[in-house]
Amino acid sequence: MTNRTTLAQLRAMTAAQVACLPVDHLALLLDEVDALKADAKRLADLLNNALHQRFGDAATAARRADGRDTGRVRLEADGFAVIADLPKKVDWHQGRLAGAVATIRGWGEDPADYVTTEIRVPESRFTAWPPRIREVFAAARTVATGRPSYTLEQKDPA
Repeated sequence: MTNRTTLAQLRAMTAAQVACLPVDHLALLLDEVDALKADAKRLADLLNNALHQRFGDAATAARRADGRDTGRVRLEADGFAVIADLPKKVDWHQGRLAGAVATIRGWGEDPADYVTTEIRVPESRFTAWPPRIREVFAAARTVATGRPSYTLEQKDPA
């Protein structure tokens, strides 16, 4: 018999109650949750691969019949509507885009009519800049935080 908190007990607890648990319980629960996530991902991948094996050819044929290579198609199987989606993933070569923008600008056209431009500043570069350069950009910089995360590692028992 064990004295530690189980996942079944965890499901019925509030965050305040969980926060009061001994750290070794939290570490074990985190390990269990990580194992569940990994298992869930493996199972989801397995199911997705199986669905692709079963319906992939039919979905490809349905898209081809519509004159498309990507997108969503509906198939029927055993009283179920099977919605097969193959999203389009487009990647643009930044150097070639810059050349295309320069060409359009050279024609007297406004590239903003055709493309959007996003200027990014990697934080590692910003912090490495000399102070006078950072001051020029500082007003355009907003710092926010993401979701906090924690890892528990047991120290070697001494």
